[in-house]
Amino acid sequence: MNIPILATKLFIPLSRTKVVPRPRLIERLNGGLERKLTLISASAGFGKTTLVSGWAAGCGRPAAWLSLDEADNDIARFLTHLVAALQTVAENIGEDLMSALKSPQPPSIEAFLTVLLNEISALPYPFVLVLDDYHSIDAKAVDTALGFLLEHLPTQMHLVIATRENPQLSLSRLRARGHLTELRDADLRFTPGEASVFLREVMGLSLAADDIMALDTRTEGWIAGLQLAALSMQGREDVSVFIQSFTGDNRYIVDYLAEEVLQRQPEEVRSFLLQTSILERLYGPLCDAVTGQEKGNMRLESLERGNFFIVPLDDKRHWYRYHHLFGEVLSVHLRTDHPGLAATLHRRASTWYGQNGSTAEAIRHSLAAGDLIRVAELIELAWPDMRRQREDAAVLNWLRQLPDALIHDRPVLCVAYAWALLAGGELEAALDRLGEAEQWLEVPVEGNEQPEKLTEMIVVNEEEFRRLPCSIAVYRAAHAQALGDLPNTLKYARQVLDLVTEDDHLPRGAATALLGLASWMSGDLETAHRTFADGIASVQLAGNISDAIGGVIALAAIRITQGRLRQALRTYEQGLQLASEQGDHVLRETADIYIGMSELSREHNDLPAASQHLLRSKEHNENIRFPQNRYRWCVAMARIREAEGELEDALTLLNEAERLFKKDFFPNVRPIAALKTRVWVALGWLDEAFDWVLEQNLSAKDDLSYLREFEHITLARVLLARYKNERADRWLLEVMELLERLLQAAEEGKRQGSVIEILVVQALAHHTAGSSAAALVTLERVLKLAEPEGYVRIFVDEGPAMAALLGAALKQGIAPSYVRYLLSAFNEAKERTPVKDVVIEQLSERELDVLRLLKTELSGPDIARELKVSLNTLRTHTKNIYDKLEVNNRRAAVRRAEELHL
Repeated sequence: MNIPILATKLFIPLSRTKVVPRPRLIERLNGGLERKLTLISASAGFGKTTLVSGWAAGCGRPAAWLSLDEADNDIARFLTHLVAALQTVAENIGEDLMSALKSPQPPSIEAFLTVLLNEISALPYPFVLVLDDYHSIDAKAVDTALGFLLEHLPTQMHLVIATRENPQLSLSRLRARGHLTELRDADLRFTPGEASVFLREVMGLSLAADDIMALDTRTEGWIAGLQLAALSMQGREDVSVFIQSFTGDNRYIVDYLAEEVLQRQPEEVRSFLLQTSILERLYGPLCDAVTGQEKGNMRLESLERGNFFIVPLDDKRHWYRYHHLFGEVLSVHLRTDHPGLAATLHRRASTWYGQNGSTAEAIRHSLAAGDLIRVAELIELAWPDMRRQREDAAVLNWLRQLPDALIHDRPVLCVAYAWALLAGGELEAALDRLGEAEQWLEVPVEGNEQPEKLTEMIVVNEEEFRRLPCSIAVYRAAHAQALGDLPNTLKYARQVLDLVTEDDHLPRGAATALLGLASWMSGDLETAHRTFADGIASVQLAGNISDAIGGVIALAAIRITQGRLRQALRTYEQGLQLASEQGDHVLRETADIYIGMSELSREHNDLPAASQHLLRSKEHNENIRFPQNRYRWCVAMARIREAEGELEDALTLLNEAERLFKKDFFPNVRPIAALKTRVWVALGWLDEAFDWVLEQNLSAKDDLSYLREFEHITLARVLLARYKNERADRWLLEVMELLERLLQAAEEGKRQGSVIEILVVQALAHHTAGSSAAALVTLERVLKLAEPEGYVRIFVDEGPAMAALLGAALKQGIAPSYVRYLLSAFNEAKERTPVKDVVIEQLSERELDVLRLLKTELSGPDIARELKVSLNTLRTHTKNIYDKLEVNNRRAAVRRAEELHL
């Protein structure tokens, strides 16, 4: 069950054949097109929608329209319809964003809108977006979304908001910046001339000029009041008397005029109006079902012809709605004249929607009727379909409106609640709901010897009830996996396998995949890959192709850790092939596949291909559907920027990734904080790097585990950098001991990808310590491991020290063809010149003279005398050398010069 797109919300209301020209307001609206926002904020009945719809049709720009209602307080529904509205002016915009809202953990508002804004900014033409009836919104999430949209609004888009009250936006800031055009009550009131045109030409009344002026004065130009008054005057002979006695403020005018209008209608029309006032949208068959009358379509058409505050919502005039003000008045009279009838009418509407395939509307009307038992039944019946479509947010919203006592007696509903909570990251609450369901299965709740006495159990969905033991075990295993609880992940996943038959592919596949993830977490990667692949194969047999494609990401990640880059690439390609077999529908996980392929291209030093893969990921716009994609995309782009030498840009992207981070069931084996620390080391920001070490409570003496392997390798890099800076032997000793232990653990776990990196750092450590022979032995070993898989960046990213070490290896004939290829990669930096040449070109001849003498025991004054320059001049040369070599002291400058063979 996808979030349904109500097409009637996207139609620009049709203009009536007779309208009042309002050139002064049209001119102001046209003038506001050069600003970000036009706000039309006025009380009910001031013609906001009529004005904007007429203007939008002739403003010279394409116009998108979205009529809002209370249901749009659901941020997923709001964003869905926002994209749908934009697609009426730009057909392909956000065509894949809809699926983002179905993920177990929906993306942040900013993440969603960032992609949408980027697409808008790429449009070659300007357009207008109108949000009508924004006063229906009372949700901070929607206000936040709109605020973000306005803050970053591209010039292509102009936003118009029509509302009865000010939206929760920074209007004062928009005014101060000249971004806001405003129309208020005083602007929208009919002038006497406009009132005359309206009453005479639109409403068909023959009134004297004095009567029109008096009525305009009484209503203060309030358009709805004039319309209601005109309806009340139809058929009267004493019009002047009526107008002279017409007094009171708007609220009482509405009550009085509505009563006058209603009392003048035939009973069947009056009954129709009152009973259909419970509907947000009017449709002939629906109205017939609610009222028990017939000919609903004819009745609606008749009301429209009679100017009865009814607005057509589609071109064919099948769907309508009442003018909001008039509908509210009708509702008041329904409650007053027929207490208790509204609940009955809502039940009828719920029944009609349920029979016509709109479960969401059926549930909404049952909630309005207070028929919570039917709500519970509808949710229980709809749950399997909503689970397949991942509509967990909607289920969670509905269930939270039900009393616990009603849910407690329904074990299927308890498990549905647990599923929705688990998908939303509310792990503790999910566990409580699973415990409630287990009581009905005579399974003791953990921690209790005996369950409490239970009331009578209620089951609507018998099939789901029979599957409950299996469903509960699956969700308990997933819950444990999310917590990193390995024993319970194994316990409950195995319990599922004991419960299901061989051909029950979905639960069997889910449990097997969870066992694979448990092996991954423990570092047994070969078992993890084999088990997880078996689980995904079962899931695919069950028809869950989307989940099967999503499994590709984990399988490839395992292969990369094993150092099998070429197999990882084949795994990604197989995932794309599976997705392409689905026809034109591109499943959400393909964006993550392209991110993985980007990382492989980067390691192979094909940076253009790496960037192209990330572009493909963004083009698919599936990165919003899968919330983890946004932070993974930022990490991949950061690594490209790092390879390009743009370290601070890389750090900015990693900070963004940290903000967007979403935990999932995959082990987080490369924490973003550790990636940032590596960039800090490359930048020479060792204070920040050591702060991270302290925050993570890392030590070279720690017990080692696969989950923290990446962090401990990062620690080794930090300690090596500290040794380079301070030349304290204790740091070198700690580095060597830690690397040796890490190497042994990685080799035992057959994690060749980790082995390769550990050996690279180990070779650099030997080189830094001045042990060239040991460095070359280690380098030769790692080159033999890395060459078959085409590793490049793991060497090149180490910079000049590795370039020097590879140069020495080439002289000794170590892997000559591979080493030449790696050395050529150093020349593909931004300046397209070898690292050594870059530095030499930067240093002047005099600076090279100073650098040579810095290596001696001469003091600063002695060097100045030797070069026959002043001490100030020497200091200037020395500062320039430090800047160009990216060091901050004499010892570091000499060490850097030795690394570059200067």
